[in-house]
Amino acid sequence: MAVLVVEDHSAYRALMGQFLRILKLDHEMASDGVQGLIAMERRHFDLVISDCQMPNMNGYAMAREVRLREHQHGHRRVPIIALTANLMHDDPQRCRDAGMDAWLAKPLSLEQLEAVLLRWLPEASSYCMAAAQPTRAGLIKLFGSAAVVDQMLALLLQEARDDSVTLAHAQLALDPGLTSERLHRLVGSLAFLGCTELESQGALLIEQVRAYGVAGNRSGLETFQRDLSVYLAYLGKL
Repeated sequence: MAVLVVEDHSAYRALMGQFLRILKLDHEMASDGVQGLIAMERRHFDLVISDCQMPNMNGYAMAREVRLREHQHGHRRVPIIALTANLMHDDPQRCRDAGMDAWLAKPLSLEQLEAVLLRWLPEASSYCMAAAQPTRAGLIKLFGSAAVVDQMLALLLQEARDDSVTLAHAQLALDPGLTSERLHRLVGSLAFLGCTELESQGALLIEQVRAYGVAGNRSGLETFQRDLSVYLAYLGKL
């Protein structure tokens, strides 16, 4: 498994390198988005961790370019994790709009990095399937503070509820494109908070809707919506 770290601060590159050596993961460093793209042209990486604010090309621009190239060449989507020192400035929505999958807040601990790697590296899929529902204590440990968790939950809950409403309309209209798109957004929101059976259920539905349409997956979509409502109610109490 290979990890690319894109970070302009040499001290933080050294820290990330030490963490990844402890975790026994092959890794490479790049100092900005341009160098990150060059590194990705030379070899395959299973996961990218990128600072958001960098000279020459920032993390947002790099992520957008990676997603464009993946689309153009039909390559598998590589998880991109944002690394930010200022969550208020580098807000989660901006990260997601750029094509990033999750974020890590500085200062970063080895435990936080390990948790995100377990979640996003392909070899961690069995761990994700067995993961329990997130707890408030677990989210605080992962993301660093109660304030960050509260902000994240408020944003993701509102977005998930809005996406759920749009998903229901797309189902009624028998629109497979919009249904798949909203399912994809919901799966991304669920992944921010930890792997759950609901996330896997949504990912499977995306493929089923693309292959067989909305009408052929009516029962599965209704079950997903019911389970999603229960899960969002649970998150709202954290």
